[in-house]
Amino acid sequence: MICPVTSPPRVKWPRKFDLFGVQVSATSYDEAEEAIIEAANQHVPAVVSHNDVRALIDASRDDGLREAANSFEIVAPDGQPVRWALNACHRTRLPSSVTGTELMLRLCRRAAREGLSIYLYGSTPKVSAALQAELTRRWPELKVAGVDCPPFRPLSSDEDDAAVRKINESGASLVFLGLGYPKQDRFAFAHRESIRAVQLCVGAAFDFISGQKKRAPRWMQRRGLEWLFRLLQEPRRLGYRYLVNNTLFLGKLAAALLVRAPRPVNPSNNQQ
Repeated sequence: MICPVTSPPRVKWPRKFDLFGVQVSATSYDEAEEAIIEAANQHVPAVVSHNDVRALIDASRDDGLREAANSFEIVAPDGQPVRWALNACHRTRLPSSVTGTELMLRLCRRAAREGLSIYLYGSTPKVSAALQAELTRRWPELKVAGVDCPPFRPLSSDEDDAAVRKINESGASLVFLGLGYPKQDRFAFAHRESIRAVQLCVGAAFDFISGQKKRAPRWMQRRGLEWLFRLLQEPRRLGYRYLVNNTLFLGKLAAALLVRAPRPVNPSNNQQ
């Protein structure tokens, strides 16, 4: 008896474009959601991250973070400035950014509908409990396979192995990482072959969805002013970071646009 040859599962991931040496996905919420759910249903391990201005600048200057980002299946444009940069440099015509908070909510809704289980890894017990309560309030049928709040110090080898084993044994299809940037990206990269699920680096989504922190109003989000809203909330912590990263971003974007600008035609070359 000849067994039929089955082709390996395939997922159509969004196309990536270079921004300052970092491969960023030109994607929308709908496209990203479909690819991630397809991977989850086919049990295809993958990593999804979200790059705002800070993450993009950090990855452009740090070899390790850049290697990690460029290996991920999706690096979504988190924040309007990154979307604007993709549109300006590559004419991608993206209609909106793709934030970790909104994508997490969409994926939890789909997971509840399709019977996929999720795993929450990160933050504090208080935030994680509030997050789980809010998600199951919105979608009572959502399966939360596990919740883990690791210590804020580096894990020992045994602790790390135990965390991975716990995630895999839970059977979760979607693992949401709320460890903060860049820790969550480094964790996902280190475990991209050992965790048998789609890992999603969603940053402050744990705080926003659980109600621990406020998001900027929609009108500020649409105009790329979410950073200003957060700055007004935490000026001491974020002031210097935004000053440095926003300045570097504008400089790198100007340089990229200058390289891509069409060169003027030399009139002498057109003489017959």
